[in-house]
Amino acid sequence: MQLFAVGLNHTTAPVSLREKVAFPPDQIGQAVASARAWFGRGTSSGASDEAAILSTCNRTELYSASRLPGGVDAAIDTTAHFLASYHKLPYAELRPYLYTLPQDNAVRHAFRVASGLDSMVLGEPQILGQMKDAVRQADAAGGLGTYLHQMFQRTFSVAKEVRTTTAIGAHSVSMAAAAVRLSQRIFDTVADQHVLFIGAGEMIDLCATHFSAQNPKSLTIANRTLERGEMLARRFDGRAIRLADLPEQLAGFDIVVSCTASSLPIIGLGLVERAIKARRHKPMFMVDLAVPRDIESEVGRLDDVFLYTVDDLGAAVQTGLENRQAAVTQAEAIIETRVKSFMHWMDSRAVVPLIQDLHESSEAMRMAELERARKLLAKGEDIDTVLEALSKGLTAKFLHGPQQALHTAQGDERARLAALLPQLFRTRR
Repeated sequence: MQLFAVGLNHTTAPVSLREKVAFPPDQIGQAVASARAWFGRGTSSGASDEAAILSTCNRTELYSASRLPGGVDAAIDTTAHFLASYHKLPYAELRPYLYTLPQDNAVRHAFRVASGLDSMVLGEPQILGQMKDAVRQADAAGGLGTYLHQMFQRTFSVAKEVRTTTAIGAHSVSMAAAAVRLSQRIFDTVADQHVLFIGAGEMIDLCATHFSAQNPKSLTIANRTLERGEMLARRFDGRAIRLADLPEQLAGFDIVVSCTASSLPIIGLGLVERAIKARRHKPMFMVDLAVPRDIESEVGRLDDVFLYTVDDLGAAVQTGLENRQAAVTQAEAIIETRVKSFMHWMDSRAVVPLIQDLHESSEAMRMAELERARKLLAKGEDIDTVLEALSKGLTAKFLHGPQQALHTAQGDERARLAALLPQLFRTRR
């Protein structure tokens, strides 16, 4: 499935052209249906793809998820021809003004548009409402399927996150941004540091987003519940550890950000002293965003530890409020993380048909062997003998395909199969 966006806006086309390509609100549904029919002509089955159209005074954009042959380039070219045909414009006149955004670039663009980062007036809120209206119209016209529905739901979620956390005075994100800035006073670059986050709540999520944008050497989540820590760590290509393992591992981190709901400190003076000794007094930057605090205040007295509390970061924010451009940088960091998450979801969707086929074929095998067993039992065969035959029959049918593949494969293909099959069947070699 190819996901893409094609359009023009106030930065790529003059108003004289934008007005020619605009869709009146009462024609959006009809235009979505026309776009799907246009795409359907390019497939042997005639099946229509997903489509949604956003049209405002500043932009006209068509988002689509397509199975058109020829890949993204062909799909984009087809879309450009549709826009020209629908508005009765020469293709050559329209094409130079269009931006064409395939796959993750289309997702990123949708997130930025909804968040107000691609507007004529930076951060204006009207575009989000316009986008929601466009999606409702596309849905009513049958234009949304699995992919666009999921993309737009995530688009609105990202827009809400960006708008509520990157506004000037939005305390939570300002804290996260301030933590990054303060760490850069201690270390020239976060990219050379190992970063640890303690907890897995909303504040840690925001801080991890900001630090992740700096491409640290490693990113680790420590949490009481390992499973929840792993869920958060996966989003940032990091790893998770249990909070109980912290005493043995604390010395390996240069930057520590903690925010848990613990009523008592979880990092004491003695623990940090031992970690600093193991680090041979290499500096450690620590941020305690919890209230009550997670880190004993005495830790701040150590010569090689730079400890900041939530009040310290609050003071830093008040003395240097983020301007609009810095808010954009914060938003872009959030969006980039969410784009990666969506593309991971898209990749996982690609194997769904294969999994369904496996289920169907294995079910057919099971039913055939079960029917055979029933017939044997009806004839009065010994039940243990029948069960033995049933189990052997299922095993033989299940292994027939892999065995045949191994027998017929040669050279590199056989080597690849030999390496893959133990993983699939969890066998020991």
